[in-house]
Amino acid sequence: MDYVVVKWLHILSSTFLFGTGIGSAWYMLFANVSRDVRAIAVVSRYVVIADWLFTATTAVIQPATGFYMVHLAGYPLHSRWLMWSVVLYVLAGACWLPVVWLQMRLRDIAADAARAGTDLPPLYWRYFFTWAGLGVPAFIAFVVIFWLMVAKPM
Repeated sequence: MDYVVVKWLHILSSTFLFGTGIGSAWYMLFANVSRDVRAIAVVSRYVVIADWLFTATTAVIQPATGFYMVHLAGYPLHSRWLMWSVVLYVLAGACWLPVVWLQMRLRDIAADAARAGTDLPPLYWRYFFTWAGLGVPAFIAFVVIFWLMVAKPM
């Protein structure tokens, strides 16, 4: 496959990956700030769908296209910028895996509370703050990865 096509796929999938993460975080955060249980239930349901549809698929496409571009461009795998990118990507993935589980739990707890017409229990809020806390290092990791991909500091 042509380098430009692979690079386009890599950039496009990174846009979906990062954009879904930012969008999900934004809507989930503000639905929770509203404390409207029905809104939280609806938003959390769609956040889980978006994560599986966009984040999971692009999380696979990113390293595949990235390593293929490295191969096509002839960059050494031991390049410091590339090694740091991989470390940060693994860190972001390590944050994302529990986030997926937390989002599904948040969705289920919110749906149950909306159906019952009750407030969200304390467990929901513990999960939510853990979810938010895991998003911070993942966000920072992706911002640094973007810089490393553009600058490729030697």
